[in-house]
Amino acid sequence: MEYEGILLGMGNPLLDISAVVDEAFLEKYDLKSNNAILAEEKHLPMYDEMASKYKVEYIAGGATQNSIRVAQWMLQIPGATAYMGSIGKDKYGEEMKKNAKEAGVNVHYHEDESPTGTCGVCLVGDERSLVANLSAANCYKTDHLKKPENWALVEKAKYYYIAGFFLTVSPESIMLVAEHAAAKNKIFTMNLSAPFICEFFKDVQDKAFPYIDYVFGNETEARTYSKVHGWETENVEEIALKISQLPLATGKHKRTTVITQGADPVVVAEDGKVKTFPVILLPKEKLVDTNGAGDAFVGGFLSQLVLEKPIEDCVKAGCYAANVIIQRSGCTYPEKPDF
Repeated sequence: MEYEGILLGMGNPLLDISAVVDEAFLEKYDLKSNNAILAEEKHLPMYDEMASKYKVEYIAGGATQNSIRVAQWMLQIPGATAYMGSIGKDKYGEEMKKNAKEAGVNVHYHEDESPTGTCGVCLVGDERSLVANLSAANCYKTDHLKKPENWALVEKAKYYYIAGFFLTVSPESIMLVAEHAAAKNKIFTMNLSAPFICEFFKDVQDKAFPYIDYVFGNETEARTYSKVHGWETENVEEIALKISQLPLATGKHKRTTVITQGADPVVVAEDGKVKTFPVILLPKEKLVDTNGAGDAFVGGFLSQLVLEKPIEDCVKAGCYAANVIIQRSGCTYPEKPDF
């Protein structure tokens, strides 16, 4: 099988500005742990404050880009993955290009006049709180996607992954790819990504949903999705099943829901049944931070999905990748996987 460009991601490329902060910092900026939000006016000073008050690390991030990089790392097949998103023409943007190149991902960035987007990663204990200042990432348009050299990546790919975060930027681009996938019998996957996406971007999310073959998410996002849709259940297994049974677009045959729950088992719903898979437990002292754990899980999962492995293997690879990432700072990994 031809693996070049088999997996394509589209999303918000962000530079993670990561630091261990304290509860007072979270309170000051009205942040909740284990949450992800978009920066508002009141959050803008926090990036400089992090850099001046705490020990900061700069790591190329953005949910979709993390997952694609991890899938590429797991696959160890040159050029198997590609990615599109919007960056600025600045040092952070250059850093992003360099990082993607080292990771072996074929990136086609739109380069915008606004600065490269950043994401404040505030670590307290082993939880993280994410605050994204999208900036250039917010400027992705269908014009870039429709350029022949970029649409060629869509044509070439057989699997697509887009985090829910991209729904706030270019739902039109998502629909173009989703419709292409349905028409050509290819696999289209998305992530619930954050409670605020399920709450405030419900309409665009609902529009994309019939096209999604694999839905990823964590337990908090699943419960928010259930609440927003009036399902009146907090039971993650029930919610996963209901999500898998939502209507499908023409040409789609089934949907699989994959919900992670931190250290608790992964819930998989498909064909009217629910299975759970235990994760690899990690002693507390080995945990560095959970930033990128969910992204890494998806990356690991997709790396086996594109190889047409059974779902058990996909989940196992997802758990392996997440386990590696939580023992390191941010979404980074050793040179070679040991999977």
